[in-house]
Amino acid sequence: MLVNGKWMAKWDPVQAKDEKGGFVRQVSSFRNWITTDGTPGPTGQAGFKAEPGRYHLYVALICPWASRTLMARKLKGLEDAITLSIVEPELTDQGWRFADSADPVNSATYMHEIYTRADPLVSGRATVPVLWDKQTATIVSNESADILRMLNSGFGPLASGPDLYPADLRPEIDALNDAIYPTLNNGVYRAGFATTQIAYEEAFNDVFTTLDSLEHRLSDGRKWLHGDRFTETDIRAFVTLIRFDAAYHGLFKCNLRRLTDYPSLWAYTARIHALPGMAETVNIDHIKRGYYSIRALNPNGIVPLGPELDWPSA
Repeated sequence: MLVNGKWMAKWDPVQAKDEKGGFVRQVSSFRNWITTDGTPGPTGQAGFKAEPGRYHLYVALICPWASRTLMARKLKGLEDAITLSIVEPELTDQGWRFADSADPVNSATYMHEIYTRADPLVSGRATVPVLWDKQTATIVSNESADILRMLNSGFGPLASGPDLYPADLRPEIDALNDAIYPTLNNGVYRAGFATTQIAYEEAFNDVFTTLDSLEHRLSDGRKWLHGDRFTETDIRAFVTLIRFDAAYHGLFKCNLRRLTDYPSLWAYTARIHALPGMAETVNIDHIKRGYYSIRALNPNGIVPLGPELDWPSA
């Protein structure tokens, strides 16, 4: 935890709780946008122009929020335009750590050093993803939803691939995003980090109500959540689904059913995993090692050997 730019205490997954003892996620602190001409985006300051090689993405392979941006970088063909650093999977007392030479841009050892270089008086958790501007030596954004959209549309001709947020589907995309974020994407965290029984049960019920709803939605034979077009909603769903049996079912106590118990959802997850480049964004070993390194939930640090993920035909 950073307080006025100083690391003050051991990393703790729960920084805030509501009145019921439920997990409250930290609000992102850097909200600038990259645009094709450097003009301001929906939030933040101007000056962040899309240019090849100017930006660097920091991610953790265990983190679903970071994996959203990693998937978009692949799908939009921006690997050459945006360089990449990946932190080690295990969470340390100082949060995310880089292996030797894993941060060629800032030569940092811990992710919190990136934050203090952008703002020497910053307070809060040092989260991933982070989109860094090499030119001005600052953080553009640490909000995954914003980064996902700027990778989709902010890089103009530097990008290719599908439009992940097409204009005609935006109302439908926004509505489904708003439905699955609190109940599934963040719902598994609300269950795993709940500090009271009532908070846990509310989150648990939200998770499985949403999984049941998505299973029903896909049972009509549609390929993607919005029909025949792959969108950012599919990315948002996938990053949680791919981690479900490996981490959330056991460690986060979301154990009513496994993802493999949902035929349509399991096949849907396999279809996304089989898309070009998407398997490269998933590392089940990192996911298990990372989640099971959370001492508050797993004091002995034992990483389970399973589960076996026998992908169905995509």
